[in-house]
Amino acid sequence: MNVDAMISSAGSDAMEVLEKSPGILIDQNGTITFKGKTGVSVFIDDKPTYLSGADLEAYLKSLPASTLSQIEFMTNPPAKYDAAGGGGVINIKTRKSKVKGFNGSFTSRVSKGKRAVNRNSLNLNYTDGKIRLYGNIGYAAQESVTDLYIFRRYKNDDQSTKTLFYQNTMIYGKSKSANAKIGLDYYLSDKTTLGISLNGLSRNGNNNSKGRSELTNAASVLDSTIVADNNEDKTFKNGGVTLNYSHEFNGGKRLTADADFLSYSDETAQRYRNYIYQPDNSLSSSDESKGNLPSKISIYTFKTDYVQPMKNEASFDTGYKVSFSKTDNVADYSDIINGNAVPNYNTSNHFKYDEVIHAAYFNFNKSYKRLSFQAGLRLETTISKGNQLGNIEKPASKFERNYTNLFPTAYAMYKLDSIGNNSLVISYGKRINRPYYQDLNPFLSPLDKFTFYSGNPYLNPSFAHNVEFSYRYTSLFSTTLSYSKSKDEINETIEIVDEIYYSRPGNIGKSEYVSLNAQSDFNVTKWLATGLYGEVTHTDYKSDLYTEGLNSSGTFFSFSGNTRFMIDKSWSAELVGRYTSEITSSQFTLGALGMVNIGVQKKIFHDQGSLKLGVNDIFYSGIRNGIINNLQNTDATWKNKPDSRFVSLTFVYGFGKAFQPKSRERSGAEEEQGRVKG
Repeated sequence: MNVDAMISSAGSDAMEVLEKSPGILIDQNGTITFKGKTGVSVFIDDKPTYLSGADLEAYLKSLPASTLSQIEFMTNPPAKYDAAGGGGVINIKTRKSKVKGFNGSFTSRVSKGKRAVNRNSLNLNYTDGKIRLYGNIGYAAQESVTDLYIFRRYKNDDQSTKTLFYQNTMIYGKSKSANAKIGLDYYLSDKTTLGISLNGLSRNGNNNSKGRSELTNAASVLDSTIVADNNEDKTFKNGGVTLNYSHEFNGGKRLTADADFLSYSDETAQRYRNYIYQPDNSLSSSDESKGNLPSKISIYTFKTDYVQPMKNEASFDTGYKVSFSKTDNVADYSDIINGNAVPNYNTSNHFKYDEVIHAAYFNFNKSYKRLSFQAGLRLETTISKGNQLGNIEKPASKFERNYTNLFPTAYAMYKLDSIGNNSLVISYGKRINRPYYQDLNPFLSPLDKFTFYSGNPYLNPSFAHNVEFSYRYTSLFSTTLSYSKSKDEINETIEIVDEIYYSRPGNIGKSEYVSLNAQSDFNVTKWLATGLYGEVTHTDYKSDLYTEGLNSSGTFFSFSGNTRFMIDKSWSAELVGRYTSEITSSQFTLGALGMVNIGVQKKIFHDQGSLKLGVNDIFYSGIRNGIINNLQNTDATWKNKPDSRFVSLTFVYGFGKAFQPKSRERSGAEEEQGRVKG
């Protein structure tokens, strides 16, 4: 998907672009679903982000869309890619100039819904002789508001109503973020290139939650009211350094090497205040607690790849990668009693996790007149250990987990006619989802007085087998039938203990997905073009889950359309709509969701600049709601109303000169696209 093609995404962020992509769904926790499947790995320029959930969401929201070029969606990536991602891989390609000279662009966006957002970014590129220098810098200030409703009905063993729970929480957010990247490619010769890039991101945010909960008896007579005032200050930082080397030998042989260092740090300060009132509105009790949660992730990787062209349109690839990951998480909670902080050792802990992954692969590619195929095999060995240091009340605990797995991939394409307008493609891939670092941490973190989050040190890696069969007609139309079967898929699970909710990641024993999708992009007239996507997916889950057995299945459909109007040489417009029916996702039933966006663009300054006016979620239908199933003697529903309807105005200006394209610049995207197509 070309990011520039979407007027409504102008000046937005990477997360917003993903939300508008065909086949992609993002829930209220930031979990990304691709063609109905979770366990999606997100890469930036062919490199994994190593983040998930809210951390990944915050990271992607800090990346301006103006720095992005394309987004690649791969259900069965080639063996060159990490095997992680049972639901597939989303590879976000950042913008890199392919022309000589100095050029750049500036983008500024202001949007207003219930709250305001401002985002600015500057991209610069310079290429001449032996040097290519590129960089970007961005800044964003945004506010948000979310209206969350929760209902729970607790039941007796005979399923009669015991008590009722109603909760309404307003979540007010503010954040400021800055990002920067600078890179240099130095061409030692026509065939040898050295490169270095540095990137950094900083995000400071505050969330204030004001909630009101009511507990009643079965007859809806009020028992008590709890008013919550919770505050969270969060600072997220990411920095990275990349070194790369590329050399092309005679005959098209190629050797590349990359070394990376990544660092993520998160400082979170929490304060919770609860006030309990009797039915006559008299205060019966109150409590206050605070938490300090610093965490750090350090990742070192090295990989090398070699491409060997062979006779008769064949090639052989091989490579090796090693990664070292270290995480350090502290949860320091205390209760405020008579104005003094008293340590809470039940929720406080210190958790460390180390992981080493060795990987090697080979890939063979061969083309005939009409038939082309590719086969690859990747070997990955994982060595990991976790250490919960404990405290004066809770004992320390350790675990180690080592495993080695093979991941085969296979692709075949047959051209039904001599010029290749019609083709059939079949592919197979085995994938793995390792638990995210934060998910293994067994600490208990309060979200409010009635809901707690906990990690799960007993999580197993999950494995998925994915098969796809596609028909393609040029670039105008394609349809794909896919099947996926997973073991121990990692999903959010909910357990009820004494009417308290505990949310933690868990393994779902067996998961199956069958999906049929079709997409088309074509010009209706000279001034009208449209892109359409439709999908029907059946899901099936079977697992033991706490006190209840999970046996859920369902079928949902999704449709999206993007219609583009070329009014004249300087005016254009866009109408985008999407709808997804009710989805069964392991323990959850997600309500239907729809959205309509419009955008208008006017080119200015002799086509060097543009103004873009957009309206997102015109009918305010992007309201998320759902049901939590398989709870012991409990019914539960929720509704989440984000600030999804807003108006945005974006200014874009390009400047500088461009000359003859530099022929020796390498492009990883072209290499991967060629490998898939054979």
